Amino acid sequence: MLRHFAFNCIKSALQKTHSTTYSTGTQIAAIEPRKLLFPPKYSKPRQVWLESLDTIDETKLGILELHPDIFAAAPRIDIIHQNIKWQQLYRYVSYAHTKSRFEVRGGGRKPWPQKGSGRARHGSIRSPLFKGGGVIHGPKSPTPHFYMLPFYTRLHGLTSALSVKLAQDDLHIVDSLEIPSEESDYMQELVKSRLWGPSVLFVDSTDIMPRNITAATDVIKHFNLMPVYGLNVYSMLKHDTLVLTRSAVDVIEEKILTNLHRNDSKAILAKFKVNQL
Repeated sequence: MLRHFAFNCIKSALQKTHSTTYSTGTQIAAIEPRKLLFPPKYSKPRQVWLESLDTIDETKLGILELHPDIFAAAPRIDIIHQNIKWQQLYRYVSYAHTKSRFEVRGGGRKPWPQKGSGRARHGSIRSPLFKGGGVIHGPKSPTPHFYMLPFYTRLHGLTSALSVKLAQDDLHIVDSLEIPSEESDYMQELVKSRLWGPSVLFVDSTDIMPRNITAATDVIKHFNLMPVYGLNVYSMLKHDTLVLTRSAVDVIEEKILTNLHRNDSKAILAKFKVNQL
């Protein structure tokens, strides 16, 4: 009897939690259902709270449905690692340099005659056999480490990172990045009140952010703003919490789903070539 009562309590609580209504002042309005591109056949959309940044305390505006192919994909840790390694190496240039026997100063003349001295024959004291001579097969600068990761490996890296963030409750959706104050204390109190961790990445659909949040996060080095076209695996994992606007979610789903279902994959998977024109 007690178990049945507890089950009913949990069921009623879940029904209240997944309500699709929100309050705007004195009115109660329902959130319009999102039309998902390429709707899933065998899995249900993931539901998250739509929040607001208007107040320091957490304000829930309603329920938002996310596409399971992007936010509920199987987390491939190997693909995430490949993306992180690629992002760290493709911009790295090694300037380690060693001099060969032809670059070391000195050693222009033959140290001793070819025959008659009883010693081994040498043509220069800057040979790698001598102290102070050149280095064989040493590093030459600059040495770039650029390489291009396959297209679908990069794509699945984004879906894996987004799915991991959602599964760990480190992904939050807000209606916009508008905040009532441009003071940095407001953002610090908001993040502290909502337990978002020490570092937060805010992503919007455009690269022109609202003035208040730009001024508030400018002096806080661990709160960063990023447009949706710059979203990457390294930045998502570098920050403890990922905050997306509703418009950014629409752009992310549109771009990723379009590329997951495109029919010219053969051309995309072709060998990367740098444009020489």
